[in-house]
Amino acid sequence: MLKFIHTADIHLDSPLVRLDAYDGAPAGEIRGATRRAFENLVQTAIEEKAAFVLIAGDLYDGDWKDYNTGLYLVSQLSRLREAGIRALIVAGNHDAASTITKSLRLPENVYLFPADCAATVRLDDFGVAVHGRSFATPAVRTDLSLSYPSATAGCFNIGLLHTCVTGREGHEPYAPCTLEGLREKSYDYWALGHVHRREVLLQDPPVVFAGNLQGRHARETGPRGCFVVSVDDAGRPALDFKPLDVVRWEAAVLDAAGIETGYDLIERFRAILANYLEINKGVLTVLRVTVEGRTASHEEIVSDPERWVNEIRAAALDET
Repeated sequence: MLKFIHTADIHLDSPLVRLDAYDGAPAGEIRGATRRAFENLVQTAIEEKAAFVLIAGDLYDGDWKDYNTGLYLVSQLSRLREAGIRALIVAGNHDAASTITKSLRLPENVYLFPADCAATVRLDDFGVAVHGRSFATPAVRTDLSLSYPSATAGCFNIGLLHTCVTGREGHEPYAPCTLEGLREKSYDYWALGHVHRREVLLQDPPVVFAGNLQGRHARETGPRGCFVVSVDDAGRPALDFKPLDVVRWEAAVLDAAGIETGYDLIERFRAILANYLEINKGVLTVLRVTVEGRTASHEEIVSDPERWVNEIRAAALDET
């Protein structure tokens, strides 16, 4: 059986937006979240005995501030090399060829697809052909998939592509393509990046957004991670999502209807919080709470909102 990892949109060393502005927020854990999620990815690939790791763009968040980002990346990719695992990467809009001005030589187990044309990497030990193309500039408006070659006969064919497909809310319309066009290539799996919410667009063949590895702000809620893809002897792929994030954003609506006092509101919040803590065991959880509903305690709450915001925070500290 063949097994590989599909991940994307790692945005290495990207900050988690606005979270460190709150008093009491664990700044160290927040600051290192993308690195720790990437370490989880590498460890998962090793434990799963994956043949290779596919990174479908935006490995970096942009140009390196200094060489520490590159040194860290080399250290982690070297762990994959020591385990005999290849890494195949396309650059996306955030780490396009024209954006990155600093570079370090990557370990020999790593292949970065070119930006001037589509290329194919054959992994003959596994009977696999991976086709890909990197972004040359941050704003690619053409369909890169059109330049991808036809499927390689006798191989399990994978397309590695950073794309919006037909468009997704909140994401720039880069490298647009159609599902019909992807299907016409006769590949066995399409590993996509750019859209941060994981989604299986087609089942046969699988056309898949892995989503990002670590949520970076309050709109990127729920578990984030990678897909472990297992291919049986008949060439049928099966997907297993693995959450790898170390800081998880969640959002909840607190229904205030029928409560009599502000402290009744706090008790309802405790129940909601307990549920999220149970679901997200072992993961630092950031919960955004929206209070809605007609309540007799309305005047009590709105007359001193700072107090009740901090009553909610105090209850969270007490529960955790």
